[in-house]
Amino acid sequence: MATITLSGNPITTNGDLPAVGSQAPDFKLTRADLSDVTLADFKGRKKLLNIVPSLDTGVCATSTRKFNEAAKKLGDQVVVLIVSADLPFAQSRFCTGEHLDNVISLAMMRDKNFAKDYGVLIQDGPLAGICARAVVVLDGNDKVLYTELVPEIVQEPDYDQALAAL
Repeated sequence: MATITLSGNPITTNGDLPAVGSQAPDFKLTRADLSDVTLADFKGRKKLLNIVPSLDTGVCATSTRKFNEAAKKLGDQVVVLIVSADLPFAQSRFCTGEHLDNVISLAMMRDKNFAKDYGVLIQDGPLAGICARAVVVLDGNDKVLYTELVPEIVQEPDYDQALAAL
């Protein structure tokens, strides 16, 4: 369990992010077209997981825009995945409206195992049941290269460190 804050008020997650050097937990998440994807769908590619509470908030939207911009320069061997509790329809509407073509939005629509397995499921406070803000970078074989659990939910992640890990 990790403690983070929401506007200075302590809240807890269900666990900890996967350890650097460990194998990332597999997941089943839902794309905008309602198909399910797993880590195997991105095999051989480095992955940057931008885990956010909701794309319908300013900081989540900003981090998605910034990682989308960075993804333009990363090449085909890297995929940027945006994971949130938003429905795929809302994710798609946001990404389409913002012209965010370089990221893939993924929803926890069918279950919350991703949030549980990655240790980012918020347990208490007004955001209980959705994800804490975090970044996880994986190599092409799904080994964890970098993690950041953002200590204050209304704070942006460290973009430079996350991108350097790729």
